[in-house]
Amino acid sequence: MIRRALWQGSIAGIAGGVVMTLGEKAEQALTGRPGSHVPARVLQRLTGLPERPGTQPLPVNWAMHYGQAAALGVLRSVMAQAGLRGPLASAKFAVVRLTNDQILENATGVGAPPSTWPRKELVLDVLHKTVYAFVTGAVADLLAAGDGPGPGKRHAALRPGRHADVGPLRRGNAHGG
Repeated sequence: MIRRALWQGSIAGIAGGVVMTLGEKAEQALTGRPGSHVPARVLQRLTGLPERPGTQPLPVNWAMHYGQAAALGVLRSVMAQAGLRGPLASAKFAVVRLTNDQILENATGVGAPPSTWPRKELVLDVLHKTVYAFVTGAVADLLAAGDGPGPGKRHAALRPGRHADVGPLRRGNAHGG
């Protein structure tokens, strides 16, 4: 399961990152909002790379942007492999995506808590990260579907609903198709 989640999640996360970026660029063309250099600044702080004022190197920005998209895509793929699929799983994952950004940005001193942001910026950030989460989720779910329902779905099929008298799957059946 983990090997599949690594490659499937990387693909799903990159797909989500590409669609999110295209949406951001379209939104920026309409609103005139400038591009963000926060990803590059976070990566510089995390790795000890030299920092400079103003515009940051695009390769550094992309490395953090797409690296983070791929890494978090693996988590969404693990969710899908376990049987946590569909829009509800993607909505849960959107919270993880937003939380990950905030931890990294605030821990490095590059960002500030969202409660201090202008509302428009907050809405746009949540919108773009939600697009990422749902595209990543759709791709991860599609790829995981080829591997079967996952242990969670197989457990649920034993008896619909949540019941105290339905024990776990047998160990050998938990990760088998």
